[in-house]
Amino acid sequence: MERENPIIRFRGLGKTFHTKNGEVTALRGIEFDIHAGEIFGIIGMSGAGKSTLVRCINFLERPTEGTVIFDGKDMGSLRPKELRQTRRSMGMIFQQFNLLMQKTAFDNVCFPMQIAGVPKAEAHARAAELLRVVGLEERAQSYPAQLSGGQKQRVAIARALATNPKVLLCDEATSALDPTTTTSILALLKDINQRMGITIVVITHEMSVVEEICSRVAIIDDSRIAEIGKIEDIFASPKSEAARRLVFHDTKSVEHFTGKRCIRIVFDGRSSFEPVVSNMVMECKVPVNIMFADLKDIDGKAAGQLVLQLPDEETGAAKVKNYLAGHGLNVEEVGGYV
Repeated sequence: MERENPIIRFRGLGKTFHTKNGEVTALRGIEFDIHAGEIFGIIGMSGAGKSTLVRCINFLERPTEGTVIFDGKDMGSLRPKELRQTRRSMGMIFQQFNLLMQKTAFDNVCFPMQIAGVPKAEAHARAAELLRVVGLEERAQSYPAQLSGGQKQRVAIARALATNPKVLLCDEATSALDPTTTTSILALLKDINQRMGITIVVITHEMSVVEEICSRVAIIDDSRIAEIGKIEDIFASPKSEAARRLVFHDTKSVEHFTGKRCIRIVFDGRSSFEPVVSNMVMECKVPVNIMFADLKDIDGKAAGQLVLQLPDEETGAAKVKNYLAGHGLNVEEVGGYV
């Protein structure tokens, strides 16, 4: 359950790397909050700065300027021992799993507890419990080489939960997985969030991932936050160029009708089985072209977007827009977006 109190706060955060070719600014002027208990997305294209940002949360990268406040503590003011203790409140999972290949799934989950000095019997009980949570109790004695990609990521999630973290940081955690496995991992993360109340921060370059699991999202572009807000608001009406690129991820299929009369329909909960477009064509007696479609069925509801090319004739176009608006659909002209 999302609570309106911040567990992570960024204030004036900046990060500059010094390389042999000069300075490279990865982050500048980052300011926003992540609420306790929410699933928050940070999305951007490759090189935008999102992975640097997540590493600044746990101070694996020390910011050049600004502050990171975690659970009321200024991370930059912590002594080394305090920093190590605070990091135990932040689990992390990675794209390539980062499991110890010579250890079994069970031993991989035990490993962070060993380092933290947890008594052996307590660590073993916790590891067995977490493998049940991620659905791998029967593979406890399997080595990573004997597991599929999805199973490896489940072990990595169990390991990240071993020290009872308050926050789970997921850095491109599903990028190496196929779509079906990605769906199952996202469902597992959602279940963990709801069952345990753990705040989850999802770093990704895929809009479909944040649509599936996140309540709010920050879009990072060229080292800055371009836009931040609720998923449904950004999807329905992207305001920044970076957000529009992510929402219209198949831009080539949209570009060729620039200058034509086109509308974008956003589906945010209508029945997937209601034939909206065909009903509209029959009732309005106006032909339309479907230029772009990105729709999915989530629990019997339609989610996504559809771009239609309308006739140039004003009366027919007005009929279509009035019909769709009258049926409660979010409709907008897309000429400004392509």
